Amino acid sequence: MYAITGITGQVGASLAEALRAARQPFRAIVRDAAKAARFEQAAIAELDDTPALASAFEGAEAVFILLPPLFDPSPGFPESTRTIHSIRDALLAARPGRVVALSTIGADAPHENLLSQLGRMEQVLGALPMPVTFLRAAWFMENTQWDIAPARDQGGFDSFLMPLDRRIAMVATKDIGELAAKLLGETWEGVRVVELEGPVRVSRDDIAASLAKALGRDVVARGVPRDTWEERFRSQGMRNPGPRMRMIDGFNEGWIDFGASARKGVTTLDEVVRGLVARG
Repeated sequence: MYAITGITGQVGASLAEALRAARQPFRAIVRDAAKAARFEQAAIAELDDTPALASAFEGAEAVFILLPPLFDPSPGFPESTRTIHSIRDALLAARPGRVVALSTIGADAPHENLLSQLGRMEQVLGALPMPVTFLRAAWFMENTQWDIAPARDQGGFDSFLMPLDRRIAMVATKDIGELAAKLLGETWEGVRVVELEGPVRVSRDDIAASLAKALGRDVVARGVPRDTWEERFRSQGMRNPGPRMRMIDGFNEGWIDFGASARKGVTTLDEVVRGLVARG
C-alpha cells in the first residue's frame, strides 16, 4: 500500500488514476475530511501536524510527497521549511520502505529563487535513512490555463517568459503522475534524481499557436517588460515578489534548465490545451 500526499491536485489526481489503472492500493492523505469520501482509503492530516502525518504514513510500503506550492513566501522560506521538517520527522517516525518526492526543474539552480524551496526539500529528505527518489518535473503545461481567458477574449496574453520564441522544458501533469506511479513501485538504494520534461520543448509563441488552434481565433503572446514586474506583482497582492521574479529570470537567462538526461513524457501541448479549453 502506498500513502499519497497532494492527491487532490492535478499531479496527485493523475497519480491516483495511474495507481487505480495498475490496481495498486493507496491511502489518500487529505486535510479536509469532506474530501476523504472520494477515496477507498484515506487519512486526515495537515502536513505541518507531524504526529497525524506519521500516523497517516504508518504501514505504507512507499510514500509520495508533494510539497504544497507557495508562490509568495516570506523571506528565508520559513513556511515551507516548517512543512519540510514536519514531513521529515513523520517519515522518520513511520519508516516507510521508500519515498518518492515531487521536486522541480531548478531545484539545483545556482541562484536563490522561488524553486529553491524544493532544493531545500531535497537537502532535508535526501538525508533520510530510507531510499528516496526526487522526481524533478519541468514547468507544467497546465499553467496555460491562466492564458485561456485573455486569449479567448482579447486575442492575446501577457508573458513574463521571454524571448517569446525561447523554448523551455514543459511537461503535462498526466505524464508526471504516470511516472510517479512507476517510481513508487521500483526498488533502489540511496538517493536518486529523475528529471522529466515533455516530448518537445515549448515557447510562448508555441503556446499562442496552440491556443489559436483550440479557440479558433488568432492569438499572440505579449512580453511584459522586466522593469514592470515588481509593481505588477505587488498590485496583485504579493508581499515578496523577489523569489518569483528570480525564478522567471532563471528560465529567461538559462540557468534554470535540465541536462540531456531528462526523461521525455508523451503528452503534447496541443493535447493539454484542448483539454483545458474544453473544460472552460
